[in-house]
Order: sequence, then C-alpha cells, then structure tokens
Amino acid sequence: MNREEREDILRAWRESAPYWEKHRDVIRAMFAPVTRAMIEDAGVIAGQDILDVAGGAGEPALTIAEEIGPSGSVTFTDAVQEMVESATREAERRRLTNISFRHCPAESLPFDSDRFDRAVCRFGIMFFPDPVAGAREMLRVIKPGGRMTFAVWRGPQFNPFFRIVADIMSRYVEPVEEDPDAPGAFRFAEPGAVANVLKQAGANVEKDRVSDFFIEPPVMLEEFWSLRVELSDTLREKAAKLSADQLLRVERDVRASAREFFPDGRMRFPAQVAITTASKPVLSGDDT
Repeated sequence: MNREEREDILRAWRESAPYWEKHRDVIRAMFAPVTRAMIEDAGVIAGQDILDVAGGAGEPALTIAEEIGPSGSVTFTDAVQEMVESATREAERRRLTNISFRHCPAESLPFDSDRFDRAVCRFGIMFFPDPVAGAREMLRVIKPGGRMTFAVWRGPQFNPFFRIVADIMSRYVEPVEEDPDAPGAFRFAEPGAVANVLKQAGANVEKDRVSDFFIEPPVMLEEFWSLRVELSDTLREKAAKLSADQLLRVERDVRASAREFFPDGRMRFPAQVAITTASKPVLSGDDT
C-alpha cells in the first residue's frame, strides 16, 4: 500500500470521527457482546496492563478500564488524532483515571517490548495498511506468554446490518469491484484469515472461533438509515451522488427491507464475527 492510499484511509476515518462520537452510546451497545467475548478470550482480569490498538472512539478500552478497576491500567491507541481526542473526552466524562491515550499507527507502537499483559483489537486489523507488521508490533509489546485478541466481521451474508443497505444502494450507484485484500470491513471474513496473519507475525494461535450475537441497541427503524450512512464513509460518499428524490427512495427501500429486524420497532440484527486469540512465545533457555 502506497502513501497516498494510507492517507486516504486516515482521511476517511478523520471524517467519520464526529459521527462515531455522536453515536458513541449506540455503538457501545451494538458491539457490547463482542467486547465481552474478547475480554473473556483474552483473559483480561483486574491488575493487568492492557493495550487497545485501533480503538476508534474508545472501545473496547473504556469498557475494559471500568472492568479492571484501579489496580490495572489500559493504554488506548489509534492512528487518527480525532478518534484519540474523542476517546479522551469520554474517559474524562466517565472520570476514569486508569487509562492513557496515544496517537500512533499499529505498525509503530511507541512502547517498550514486553510491557503489556494483554492486547486487544476490535474491528481494527482489517484496516491496517500492513496487517502482519501491525500484529508483529503488538506481539513485540506484550509479555512472553501474554495474549492478544482480535475481532473481525464475517461476510455480509452473515451480517444483514451491512448487507441490506449495501444491496439497496447498489441499485442506485454502480458498485466498484474491490480488491479482496484491500483494507475494508470484510477483508478477513474467511475462516482462519486472521489466524494466518498472526502465524506469519510469529504468534502462537490458541483459539479461532466464530461468535454469533445480536446487534440490538435502542435504535428505532426510522433511525436506521441515517445511522448507517453517518457511520460509513463509503455510504456517505455514495449518498452524495444521489438526488434528493433518489435518497428518499433509498431510505424507503431500506426501511422496507430492514423491517423484519426491528421487532416491536427496535433494532435486532443477527450478526457474526470471528474472534482470534494468540500468545507470545515464551523462549526457553536454549533459545536465548
């Protein structure tokens, strides 16, 4: 990936940052089951030092900071300054004192080797310019025997939250053929994809599983279209190409297609992610 492509990714996330802050509580509720599964698989407990890489608007770092209490600490990182600032504001609002923030890419973490007990990355590795390099850096900064846990989306066929809007939008804006290896939400949707990256980085893969859950924040059907557009730079870009009349038709069609996932009017989408946990090898005396 060249420098211009990297800058395009960062620009898109900078533009998304205000919307992710606006919908912070909704996003936290949407992905709370994934955060819980990652905490359990990583073995996060009180007293540990935890690293969150590509933490976006603050999760799962903020939840982990509340979980582990004052005996532990969390370090949040993200490559987008606006996301770091957003997460910092929320930590201050919650009066969390066991969390710190750093603006840095995953491929260049400004920490000593063997520092952290655990590292987590929720929906981030799919956007790394160099996933193996990012995973290798995370491996470097965790302690021997320490774990790192990643969550990525399975394909759109398992995630109607994404599929419905994308399918309807394709009727109005011709889809562009995408490179399956390029950064994107479904870059590692295939089984074993993240495990393969972690093996290349030198980690010992301990667990690679599929997790089913429901996306069920307090969002009504009438709010779904605007939420999806605001949270996605790709959808915002496509929506900007449509006329006012086309946008009204798209919103109407999205509501009709999504209605089955709003029992009693509130969102409840089935969803599926892959959660992969690996550990840092412990060198024996003969290896040193």
